[in-house]
Amino acid sequence: MDVPQGLVFIFYMFVAFFAIGTILKGFFQVRTAEAVVIQRMGKFLRVATAGINFKLPWLDQIAGRIDLRVQQLALDVETKTKDNVFVKIPVSVQYHVIPEKVYESFYKLANPKQQISSYVFNVILGHVPKMNLDDAFLQQSDLAGAIKDGLDDVMTTYGYAIDQALVTDIEPDEKVKSAMNEINAAQREQVAAQARGEAEKILKVKQAEAEAESKALQGQGIANQRKAIIEGLKLSVESFAAAVEGTTAKDVMMLVLVTQYLDTLKEIGAQGKSNTLFVSHSPAAVGELFRQMQDAVMIGQTGAEAGKN
Repeated sequence: MDVPQGLVFIFYMFVAFFAIGTILKGFFQVRTAEAVVIQRMGKFLRVATAGINFKLPWLDQIAGRIDLRVQQLALDVETKTKDNVFVKIPVSVQYHVIPEKVYESFYKLANPKQQISSYVFNVILGHVPKMNLDDAFLQQSDLAGAIKDGLDDVMTTYGYAIDQALVTDIEPDEKVKSAMNEINAAQREQVAAQARGEAEKILKVKQAEAEAESKALQGQGIANQRKAIIEGLKLSVESFAAAVEGTTAKDVMMLVLVTQYLDTLKEIGAQGKSNTLFVSHSPAAVGELFRQMQDAVMIGQTGAEAGKN
């Protein structure tokens, strides 16, 4: 029985399309920073890198795609310090698959994130409970270094490299935070109070020094003023005694006192708002005033001489 030529042609066309489709199906693309694990009949065959790759249809399969870029795992580890303060420690671990160890990363470790998390918890729980809270804050970088060093040794076996292990913060309980802030505020207020006290002390010392210097200058001015008055009176007495024969220094001083006495009464009377003032008006008043001044001078001189002896 002869087969029609049309059916044969259709059959060959079908076979040709099937063969072409099968061959084209063997081509696959691998992106940059990616690796593809190829298996043949369930057994590892090779690792395909970036670009166009080919696998045997029906025999080879893509078992998985591995991202070679740096990845980050963020964790929050809760523990307590040596002084019994519960803290939460955020940790960020940055890691990537070693291109030469794609086989190990794909076949040896089922869940890399869980493995990294377990080791981070183990390191922190082994270090932080031995530290006080203040020491934990001060040794964040040391804690991060311990995590990275330990992970490097462990994860390299599984084809992973640890780029960074960062302890980003240490978060105590809110009540502990409030207490720490209050202590810090009290310490700063104490320092500020000491500074204000020192400033006030310096200000008072400077004011006392200025006042003392002012009084010294004022006393010096009064002394100079009295000295000038004495020098003026001395010159006046000498000039008057030389001009009027037979007069003595006592007569001249009496005349000066009388003149000053009358000038004072004149000035008091010239003031419209002056209060009532009772003064002696007898002629002997000036003589009595002169005698009192002379007695005062004599007593002062006697006291000075007694002090020297």
